Amino acid sequence: MGNVENSASRRAKRRNLRKIILRLVETSMLVGQGLHVRTIPATLRITDALYFERNDGGTVARSKRQMIASGLLRERNGLLYMTQKGNFALRQMEAAAEPPAKPRRWDGRWRLLIFDIPEQQKPMREKIRRTLIHIGFVRLQDSVWIYPYDCEDFINLLKTDLKIGKAVLYAIVDELEDDAHLKKQFGLR
Repeated sequence: MGNVENSASRRAKRRNLRKIILRLVETSMLVGQGLHVRTIPATLRITDALYFERNDGGTVARSKRQMIASGLLRERNGLLYMTQKGNFALRQMEAAAEPPAKPRRWDGRWRLLIFDIPEQQKPMREKIRRTLIHIGFVRLQDSVWIYPYDCEDFINLLKTDLKIGKAVLYAIVDELEDDAHLKKQFGLR
């Protein structure tokens, strides 16, 4: 791997630090105990979950403090335990990272996502668009997007995560006029 690839990989791992720490705490709780606070940096090094430079131990400690303050983790007797809120946050992070699974056969129904986000919340609108593109949605109009597979659970997580419940409508359409180009674009018969 080249220098640019290594650098990009390090940055991506740092961005995912919160998710990695939550997973470590979850794993330690499955074994029957919390994760000892002092072992986080060592565990991250061993599992190669985070590339450490000289001051990265402070990054881990800062992230841990922020997660305790936000109620994702709790510390007791030097051990970290995941809260219910932390478990929910981890599930949301994992769902957002993975697009919904595509079934082997298309059911012949289109899923429309329609949203109306005011101009004052333009960054939110852009975040929704980037997420939809990542999943594989195709834009029909500015705020109308289409997808051929069931993604209701993902959309519900997106609405909950971004707190935009009433601004987003999810519809299932049996017939769509002139959808041949969409079928071709999604590789459907």
